[in-house]
Amino acid sequence: MTANSPDHPHEPPADTEYPSEVKITSTPYEQQKADTLDRIEQWEAGEDVPHVVNFQDASRLQRVLTPRRLELIRSLLDGSADSIRALADRLDRDVRQVHDDVDLLNEYGIVRFHEDGTAKGPFIPYETISIEVELSKPTGEPSDSTASA
Repeated sequence: MTANSPDHPHEPPADTEYPSEVKITSTPYEQQKADTLDRIEQWEAGEDVPHVVNFQDASRLQRVLTPRRLELIRSLLDGSADSIRALADRLDRDVRQVHDDVDLLNEYGIVRFHEDGTAKGPFIPYETISIEVELSKPTGEPSDSTASA
């Protein structure tokens, strides 16, 4: 299996073009479905559409995007790393923990890898990462803004 084979576990083909933005959202299923259909129409019209990673549960988003992982993301936005060890050194963190964080962020399509021999160089292919969280009352809850004490 080569790095350009479709079933390679880490990366899309080397010539993959990425959108300029990734949006990390937390919206309910029905809203995400409507947003996806809108993005498809925009894409078909030739517009640039962001890559979207959606968490239906805002608490899951919070568990994935911890302060340390956000620091890692910021560092990779400043510039890719030659290896996970180099990134760990840059962040002054344990290599194993950085490896685990990078792998998790790769599973969500936020971090990608340049592979050179045995070294995996993490990078973020996007110019912008935006995070949007929607919090709303559950269906059937009263919309009165006054609460009883």
